[in-house]
Amino acid sequence: MTIAPTECLLQLYEKRHEIEDYKGGVPRWCSGCGDNAILAAVQRLCRDENLRPEKTVFVSGIGCSSRFPHYMKTYGFHGIHGRAFPVAEGVKMARPDLTVFVNTGDGDCCSIGAAHWIHGVRYNMNMTVMLHDNQVYGLTKKQASPTSPLGLKSNTTPQGSYLEGLHPLAVTLGIQNVSFVAQAVDWIPEVLYDILSKAYHHKGFSFVRIVQRCPEWLPKLHEAFLNDPSRIQLLHHANGLKLSSGVSKVYQNQLEHDPANIHRAREIISNQEHIPVGILFQDRSVPCYEDVRHAGEPRTTEYVRSGLEAEFDKFSV
Repeated sequence: MTIAPTECLLQLYEKRHEIEDYKGGVPRWCSGCGDNAILAAVQRLCRDENLRPEKTVFVSGIGCSSRFPHYMKTYGFHGIHGRAFPVAEGVKMARPDLTVFVNTGDGDCCSIGAAHWIHGVRYNMNMTVMLHDNQVYGLTKKQASPTSPLGLKSNTTPQGSYLEGLHPLAVTLGIQNVSFVAQAVDWIPEVLYDILSKAYHHKGFSFVRIVQRCPEWLPKLHEAFLNDPSRIQLLHHANGLKLSSGVSKVYQNQLEHDPANIHRAREIISNQEHIPVGILFQDRSVPCYEDVRHAGEPRTTEYVRSGLEAEFDKFSV
């Protein structure tokens, strides 16, 4: 039976995708690494939202977390150290119709990429950002990172790190135009998925810090939080997360927190005795940079040629 071309296109567009449609290469992360849990949650999210692989892009820098695009059967850009954000912003400016995710580590984002991170928050472009924070340089085999705790002994700090670790959430909540900030942990998969889903549906720069385990270099760093559920503080609200009965039964330390209250969010993250998990802040009114700059407008051949010629003329002799 012959099918009209328009009908073929319609069927292609409406095709339901299975989780296998998003699985790329076999992950090479260590057994028990939190990156595996994040990958599973993201692949599930792509399936549930039926994201078209050809219109979905994962961008990363350098580090264990930044291997992420290799394991997604979508478009991907594995960039250089600390430069995930400008690459992702360029993709979004050129193609605002694409769904853009960023995977970055605590070194990639908070050290060499810190300036891009700050301005990425300020631009508030519509993308979902996952900070994989294991508090150590894992790929290069245990050096202290910007988020490493005070006293951590590593290859670069054999006597113990001298400074308190940088707090990514405190920094992000202090940047102009911040619009979405959340925190998850890799060992509560249901809540991790729910947080990433909320981040995906937010229009703007959705920043999700994911506290993740590194079983190879820091196997005991989060042991106290794993063994004592009361040290995980789940945030819930009508405008935030709605917790299931199963999760609530295990994690009974809960706090009702309105994500519109940025001052309360800053207070919550200052308590080092607990790991707050949930939506800390959300402001849907912040404009997206790509909308302000009218990204994606058609550019004719003549327009592109004239721009190139103007640049070349600057260097003519």
